[in-house]
Amino acid sequence: MTSITLPIIGQGSQPPEEDGMELEYLQMPEEMAIYRLPQVSVDLNAADFVQAKSVLQQLEHDLAAYPAASKANDLSGLNSVNRQFIDEVLGEGEVSIICAGKQTLCIQESVLAGVWRLQQLNARQQIVTDALEVGIIPEQLLQSAFTGAASQIDTYWTALPEGLMNAPPLLAELNAKIAAYQAGVAPHIINLSLLPQTEQDLAFLEQCLGKGSVTLLSRGYGNCRITSTGTKNVWWVQYFNSQDTLILNTLEVSDVPDVACASPEDIADSAERLQEILKVYL
Repeated sequence: MTSITLPIIGQGSQPPEEDGMELEYLQMPEEMAIYRLPQVSVDLNAADFVQAKSVLQQLEHDLAAYPAASKANDLSGLNSVNRQFIDEVLGEGEVSIICAGKQTLCIQESVLAGVWRLQQLNARQQIVTDALEVGIIPEQLLQSAFTGAASQIDTYWTALPEGLMNAPPLLAELNAKIAAYQAGVAPHIINLSLLPQTEQDLAFLEQCLGKGSVTLLSRGYGNCRITSTGTKNVWWVQYFNSQDTLILNTLEVSDVPDVACASPEDIADSAERLQEILKVYL
């Protein structure tokens, strides 16, 4: 039997091109965040964690009762030991949100998907309120994202900047979708990455849409950065790879982009994980 030599192909296996160009590959993501039981650094003594146990039992009830609405799970009365315990048990999940305004609202998803930590900050960046909420996205975010936003894009231009290519028809398309939009319907997405765009186009889109008050960051394989615009129900959604290179740039007409939301299945999983935490620590 004669041996067969198989050709080796891939990066570095081919002779260089005459023009000096080399074949390049995008670097693959190196790691992925997965759920692990939280590690608690404080000394456990059941008598010291009455407050934390009450908070987590209320959270257990809220997760089990979802999608029924629940009252805010207030953390402002916790002492330092119980607060540290809650901080370490809940940890930080993939989605972070900042809502700017008279008072800044910082929202952090916990390691339990669908469990959100909401902290209202005053002008001195001191925590005024601190609470937990269960849901696919915090209700307060939906209420405040487009407060004071324009209901339509002003398209009555007397003159247009030089260098525009696709921005004017895109803005007309957005106006039509905004006018027809109803809560709960499928989002309308414009993929700017697939359209010929100039720098002037992007700048004009940003100018006409205006700036909103909400910024979201969803981390996973790379980052998804979501910002509300100054126009009702219009979000700017940008996906970056693990090298922070923009790979997808979109505008979305929706209540809130799905990439930032937990799912009902996530919340059901979180209910099971919380029960494991309670068995181990309390």
